[in-house]
Amino acid sequence: MKVPRPKTRWINPKTAYFNLRIGRSSLHRYGIFALDDIPKGRRVIEYTGKRLTYEQVWKIEYPNDMYLGRVNAHWFVDGSAGGGGAQFINHSCDPNLSWRSVRGHLIYFSRRKIQTGEELTVHYNYPVKLQRVPCHCGARRCRGTFRYILS
Repeated sequence: MKVPRPKTRWINPKTAYFNLRIGRSSLHRYGIFALDDIPKGRRVIEYTGKRLTYEQVWKIEYPNDMYLGRVNAHWFVDGSAGGGGAQFINHSCDPNLSWRSVRGHLIYFSRRKIQTGEELTVHYNYPVKLQRVPCHCGARRCRGTFRYILS
């Protein structure tokens, strides 16, 4: 399932706690950028979309699994179906966001102060390690790969 090109450049204020916009990214096609300074340790945006069970997720094949986020052992969120914009957050080996499950919701929090204009990034945590995909995040300690997919 391919996520369509953003129709709007602004993020839904119901899912974002700060002013954010979608724009062209040097990391990968589109990204999310801060329009205000964001202090360390603050809620930034909620990852929204269609809720799926563990059994439904196992039926999804690559590359349609690209926008799945795990809420807990039983529930996942598919950001490609009704996502609020957080699905455009790109990977970095030195991210400025981390995510937590808070009362059944996936919330991204700032790991450090984020400057106005800075792209929001998170470290993708994929459990399966069968095939490596090159990482182009440009971080000083970039590991060179970030996504492990089923062959």
